[in-house]
Amino acid sequence: VQLQASGGGLVQPGDSLRLSCAASGATFSGYSVAWFRQAPGKEREFVAAINRAGPATKIGDSVQGRFSISRDNAKNTVYLQMNSLKPEDTAVYFCAARYGAYVIRSLQYSDWGQGTQVTVSS
Repeated sequence: VQLQASGGGLVQPGDSLRLSCAASGATFSGYSVAWFRQAPGKEREFVAAINRAGPATKIGDSVQGRFSISRDNAKNTVYLQMNSLKPEDTAVYFCAARYGAYVIRSLQYSDWGQGTQVTVSS
């Protein structure tokens, strides 16, 4: 499956942003999707994941209570809603897909989008 991430940008602390991950090329409903992020000099970090048909989701500890993930299989799109953004959320955000149930390890995802930059700064 091919993935296209979008929606990043420059925002201020406390703002909200919604990222989109649009999929094509396969039966999207068979894939679980996750978001990861990577800041300069840091390892790639799990952010959130959603199972094939929803509603099962997993949110990373560092964004628990602020971020949520959802999907619209009719539009072949997964969304990452980010609220109460903090400067430490600054990173490139990637969406990834795997056939079957979600996992939190990035190495187990076979398909990746190109990444979208999120910068939180005053």
